[in-house]
Amino acid sequence: MTITIKEENGGLTAYFDGRLDTPAAIKAQQEMSPLMEKADKVITIDCTQLEYISSSGLRLFLALRKETAAKGGKVVIQNINDEIKKVFMMTGFFNLFEIK
Repeated sequence: MTITIKEENGGLTAYFDGRLDTPAAIKAQQEMSPLMEKADKVITIDCTQLEYISSSGLRLFLALRKETAAKGGKVVIQNINDEIKKVFMMTGFFNLFEIK
């Protein structure tokens, strides 16, 4: 699991690549700290290369959403595959995020 963060269009884009399972979520939480620090901006999570997300990964997305809501930013999730879309639908996350 790797996360690449780039400043784009006045906000941040995080590119997730691999499997965001429970062991990977521990490392991902640390790698996401720049997103938390700049939660007053629009943060886009690009899931083009994200293969899988566990409940631990969902918790990270939720924590980021909570932080952006508190600081006046927002989270946009884009390019989720069908399997991740199913997980988002079953857990209600589809209604919590702007998904493109």
